[in-house]
Amino acid sequence: MKYNLTVPCLFGLEGLAADELRMLGLEDVKTENGRVNFRGSARDIALVNICLRTGERLLLLMGEFEAKTFDNLFEGVKALPWEEFLTRDAAFPVKGHSLNSGLHSIPDCQRIIKKAIVTRLSAKYRILRFPETGPTFQVRFSIINDRACLYLDTTGVGLHKRGYRPNTNTAPLRETLAAAIVKLCRYKGRQVFLDPFCGSGTIVIEAALAALNRAPGLNRNFMAEAWPQLDKKLWSSVRQEARAKEYSGQYRITGSDIDPSAIDIARDNARRAGVSDIIRFEVADAFSVKIPEGPGILATNPPYGERLLDIGEAELIYHRMGKRLSGIENWKLYILSSNPDFEMHFGKTAKKRRKLYNGMIQCQLYMYF
Repeated sequence: MKYNLTVPCLFGLEGLAADELRMLGLEDVKTENGRVNFRGSARDIALVNICLRTGERLLLLMGEFEAKTFDNLFEGVKALPWEEFLTRDAAFPVKGHSLNSGLHSIPDCQRIIKKAIVTRLSAKYRILRFPETGPTFQVRFSIINDRACLYLDTTGVGLHKRGYRPNTNTAPLRETLAAAIVKLCRYKGRQVFLDPFCGSGTIVIEAALAALNRAPGLNRNFMAEAWPQLDKKLWSSVRQEARAKEYSGQYRITGSDIDPSAIDIARDNARRAGVSDIIRFEVADAFSVKIPEGPGILATNPPYGERLLDIGEAELIYHRMGKRLSGIENWKLYILSSNPDFEMHFGKTAKKRRKLYNGMIQCQLYMYF
């Protein structure tokens, strides 16, 4: 059986997530703002959750309809086949959002959707009360321009939670964004890879996972693993196949930071990710760290002056970075910044730029070849 599936993404990552899904063999892959839609089987639900690097979660579309009023919302939700998934003892909490729509009260929408699902299941199971002591089916809704989409969340905790980063520094970079930067670098493990502002190590850890071709979701669980409709053997089979596709080799990946406590956190994170043996961490000033002979890739997320330092201090860092990196040869530079004047302070115009979002902060990835 094929399902309609959706991967929400950070803005700017839709194309990368779509490319990943096609590489995984998915069908009818189509991008929209902030999401990618496609068709997939029960096995594909396991495959995408375990292997996708740049998406935030995997949602199973139950249905969509116009919802200008609460009556529209109630009847539309009640018409969907919830009993195909939700068992008599299923827990089904409701979360969601509304944008540019008449139904803007989220608590009211949650209450109406819950009531409609209970009404549908009561008629099917001939019971009035649901204990909700069984597996969890997180219901998610999206109401945009008066059109409602209802989903079941197959992931649970977001896909960016790889499981290796329980502790972070003050301004962590989301794992999915770090993985996207590594993809945009086209890093395959052959070149030197350096992050001189590595913080908690997210970019270099994602680079190491990419070099090893290690699926990011191997060491965590997903909500849909507990669903009785999905064969548990599928999940173990996909994990085994993913492990069989891993590479091994010698890699030159270095993360450095001036803050010793950040490096301690980065080392712990790399150990949990199983990549501590292929990443070298060092406490060093970004402007004095040794840059080895290329070819190499420098990918980094220096302070923006919003959560760390102030804007003036951040701009001084950009200026010093530009001077430090101006003479190196056979290196490609990928620098993420929210400062619209980054190139002026860096002292050089980027060959390419790509708009990305670090949380709610609009940034550019400045690329120098």
